[in-house]
Amino acid sequence: MTVVDLVLVGLAGLAALAVVYPYVVYPWVLGRLSPQPVARRARPSDGASFALLFSAYNEAAVLPEKLANLRQLRDRYPALAVLVYDDGSTDGTREMLAAAGDLLTLVVGEGRRGKAHGMKTLVARTDRELLVFTDANVLLDDGALSALQAWFADPSVGGVCGHLEYLFQSETATERVGGRYWRIEEQIKKRESATGNVMGGDGSIFAVRRTLYPEFPDTVQDDFTVTMSVVFAGARLIYVDDVVAYERLVSGSSDEFRRKVRIAARAYHTHRQMIGRVRAMRRFDRFKYFSHKFVRWWGALWASIVALAGTVLVGRASVALAAVLLGATLLVAWRGRRLTSVDSVLEVLLAMVATLAGVMLAMRGRTVSTWTPPVSR
Repeated sequence: MTVVDLVLVGLAGLAALAVVYPYVVYPWVLGRLSPQPVARRARPSDGASFALLFSAYNEAAVLPEKLANLRQLRDRYPALAVLVYDDGSTDGTREMLAAAGDLLTLVVGEGRRGKAHGMKTLVARTDRELLVFTDANVLLDDGALSALQAWFADPSVGGVCGHLEYLFQSETATERVGGRYWRIEEQIKKRESATGNVMGGDGSIFAVRRTLYPEFPDTVQDDFTVTMSVVFAGARLIYVDDVVAYERLVSGSSDEFRRKVRIAARAYHTHRQMIGRVRAMRRFDRFKYFSHKFVRWWGALWASIVALAGTVLVGRASVALAAVLLGATLLVAWRGRRLTSVDSVLEVLLAMVATLAGVMLAMRGRTVSTWTPPVSR
């Protein structure tokens, strides 16, 4: 074996480790650390402490189910405040929301301004102590607010990220991979939470104390910004599995690809906006942030390095060595993500490419402030 072969093997090995590190090595490390429990205390709630907030754009297809869910919540929590921002809908969403005036407060935006702007506008309209954020296509379990009340009984808790259960529609490869990926993601959040702080929440369901809600520009990813602000403030951001929400998976590969590009672009743009505060976090939280977020954003790059190095090694007649290297990488990735078919592997690769595409857009100064519901919903 030549020096060049050794360099290529070393480079490919490091890149292969980077591919699997966020999903296999990092959670393994977290699982071996001492837990930091939270003092959960069950308390009755009529919803008076809570404001439930979400933005909507052309959501007429899912609104009947959403409104029915809101009525169930209001029946159990009669003092709950519900505020909705309409971001210039053109499909009857605004009219459907306006007709539910007994259930919610509707704020009509002036054209397309995006979710971040909508959420800031809603927060400015309420003085409730606890803010619960969700999406127009997400349904909440009717016990969610009682569980939140119990977790916020611990004064060290500044934010709570709930458990999202995906509902399958067509059992496509996109849905299967999306569901498996999310289960892995929540297991990582659970281990992060047990050892301190979660590194950001998902917009489907999270809650924060009103006093910790930050100021931010309309261009950032609001859920990432708001939840990380809890960590920046020195409060606990935890993940819990008894605050439950339900959302239907995107079944179309093209819809999911565009969604991941948009999410990654906004996430990396947000990362650049708050990098100074990230660097000021405690060392352990910086380790978590690097492991959970930063390494993962570049997954397609690491995989490309593995593939390129393997190709060069094959070209240099180091066929056996290249085969062992690539085979070991695929095996670890396969076990770490629970992949079961060629379609699943392709979906994972597409997801990694979409994420890198979004990061590259953000690095060129571009972000995506508005959103459009997927066609395949």
